[in-house]
Amino acid sequence: MAESQDPRVAVYLDFDNIVMSWYDRVHGRQAYSRDRLRIMEDPTEPEIAERLAKATVDVGAVIDYAASFGSLMLTRAYADWSSPVNAIYRSQLVARAVDLVQLFPAAAYAKNGADIRLAVDTVEDLYLMPDLTHVVIVAGDSDYVPLAQRCRRLGRYVIAMGVAGSTAKSLAAACDEFESYENLPGVEQPAAPQRTRSRRASSGAVQNSGDSESSGGGGGRTRSRRSADADAKARAADRAAEEAAEAAEDAEDEETAEDPREAATRLLQRALQLGDRGDSEWLHASAVKSHMRRMDPSFSEKAIGFKSFNDFLKGNAEIAELSESGHERLVRAKD
Repeated sequence: MAESQDPRVAVYLDFDNIVMSWYDRVHGRQAYSRDRLRIMEDPTEPEIAERLAKATVDVGAVIDYAASFGSLMLTRAYADWSSPVNAIYRSQLVARAVDLVQLFPAAAYAKNGADIRLAVDTVEDLYLMPDLTHVVIVAGDSDYVPLAQRCRRLGRYVIAMGVAGSTAKSLAAACDEFESYENLPGVEQPAAPQRTRSRRASSGAVQNSGDSESSGGGGGRTRSRRSADADAKARAADRAAEEAAEAAEDAEDEETAEDPREAATRLLQRALQLGDRGDSEWLHASAVKSHMRRMDPSFSEKAIGFKSFNDFLKGNAEIAELSESGHERLVRAKD
């Protein structure tokens, strides 16, 4: 029997959120929105089936990570399980004793059905099971910020997990700890997605070809050719506008995106400055890391290419001086 002092963990998965976010991470921004109709119509279509297979979520990696914090008391996944995209996960979820909570399609249920149901269940569980110590929220929506804050006020340690690039910074900041799905052991890093033309543009090109081939002779052929030319020009203009809009969005993202290493370096600098207020200027490296995680729960030295926190400190020798003596690691701000 588990000891009463053992950590007890509750896990809540907004399953649609993690599936869609990972699909976008693998195939490119807004990829799921573009493919949604095709997925709903026939997920066994060879091209769609291949894209879904490449973006399969490793549910076991998520549950194993949550179990690293303590004994799993309950694990719930919220989704429309009648949807073919989610149905393929049912067997492995049931095998891991995950409680599948059925949510009906948004049109018939509610736009934020998963958010509201998950939040209500979480708060109710915390009152019914006061011995729960950890809450793991697998989602990336900023709508969960109030839930994370409430769980922390009730004395629970809150961990958020989401897909990098699709998780709101406010959610990560509202939790005690944040972990990116792609950093979990066993999860393969996706290759950089390739830009592809939209389906509408491709179908337009096919339609244009068909119009040209089916045009008749004489004046009818001339009118058909003129009509086809006009349609082709209109489609080309739409295609150019789409590509320009996507290019502008990409450029804006590149301008506003902060380099993760630079952000981590600034975070280290702030932690050293704030910690250098006591009698000693030397600080324990573990305490500095804990301080950095409190300031930014999404900080992870492994996510930016360092094997350990010591390696991260050595990589920032211009601002941090590291002293290693036996098992003790001390660090101070460099003059």
